[in-house]
Amino acid sequence: MAKREREFTGKHALMLFGGAFAVIIGVNIALAVNAVQTFPGLEVKNSYVASQEFDQRRSAQQALGWSVYASSQGDIVKLEITDAAGNPVEVAELNATLGRATHVQDDQQPAFIFDGQAYVAPADLGPGNWNIRMAARAKDGTAFTQRVILHVKG
Repeated sequence: MAKREREFTGKHALMLFGGAFAVIIGVNIALAVNAVQTFPGLEVKNSYVASQEFDQRRSAQQALGWSVYASSQGDIVKLEITDAAGNPVEVAELNATLGRATHVQDDQQPAFIFDGQAYVAPADLGPGNWNIRMAARAKDGTAFTQRVILHVKG
């Protein structure tokens, strides 16, 4: 008896494509349902209270009248904080992360030291744009946060 060769017909193609799309759609639905079930959608319990606290923190920070400027020379980063009169400000506490805007692999925590005019620290900088995400506390306890852009020439 001769073995009959099976033909690939239009029905077979329809079943193949239909099955592939069913798997894709099924996986997408499963992922979407899982994402919705595991994320409550809430960042804060009461957004009104959070907005009021934000406004209070922002007003307190603006009342300080501080300006911040960042620069670099060689492997030294300088962070200048000045008051409304242009005088250098020495803060009670300063924490800063120096990194690229696009990834965290180059992030560093420079050990800033106040030299009487500005905060200076050694840092490993390559050319390009850097961000300093700083959090300082004034001597009166007021919190001050800001992202300062640092351009390093190549």
